[in-house]
Amino acid sequence: MVNKQVKPGVLRQRKSKRRNYLFPAKVLLVMFLLGTGTAWLAGDGRILLLLLLVGIGISLSLRIADEWEKAVVLRVGKYKGLKGPGHFWLIPLVDSVAYWIDQRVVATPFMAEQTLTRDTVPVNVDAILFWMVWDPEKAALEVENYQEAVARTAQTALRDVVGRSMLSDLLAGREQLDHVLQDIIDKRTEPWGITVQSVEIRDVVIPELLQDAMSREAQAERERRARIILGTAETEIAHRFVAAARAYE
Repeated sequence: MVNKQVKPGVLRQRKSKRRNYLFPAKVLLVMFLLGTGTAWLAGDGRILLLLLLVGIGISLSLRIADEWEKAVVLRVGKYKGLKGPGHFWLIPLVDSVAYWIDQRVVATPFMAEQTLTRDTVPVNVDAILFWMVWDPEKAALEVENYQEAVARTAQTALRDVVGRSMLSDLLAGREQLDHVLQDIIDKRTEPWGITVQSVEIRDVVIPELLQDAMSREAQAERERRARIILGTAETEIAHRFVAAARAYE
């Protein structure tokens, strides 16, 4: 399930790259059309060639980052710096954009399948993680694929917490476990320039046989309480009858 959650992020990065190449391509097309018209009117092919070279230079140098993006620029394979948001220039054939880092809050679902609790009950726990990149430089240089790393870390932490918790804690103490998970994941992802906003356990699925047993136990407990209440009421009534008999006597 983790792989399914990482792939959309990778697709978003690739679409972002193609989108940022769109504006320079438009510039090149406009320069080509202007050059063609100018050269046709002037009858000089040198103007067309010059404008084409200028358009190609602009298309290779100009990049645009959205408001929520940071571009990680490498110069001859070495880290140069962060660019964006807005437009920025690169040196053709020397500079390259290695990553487009999205700094918005990301929601990543994850789960722990067939994990044993502390009292040896197999459960499936479904949760969601809210996180964001606060240091794009670390996210790009310290870990190969930060989105996959976050998803794997969250799943491992969830399995660890489930293994150290009782079933009753998972069912009744979700809020406390959310804070425990947030602290664990945040400590592991902090060296990567990533911070965890919150973690929410959405669902805890237990085996059907155990659900039936728990349902029967709850029903028996309710029946026991009902009998106790009924017996208490009958006892009080009997005492009142005794007091009334004494009064009649």
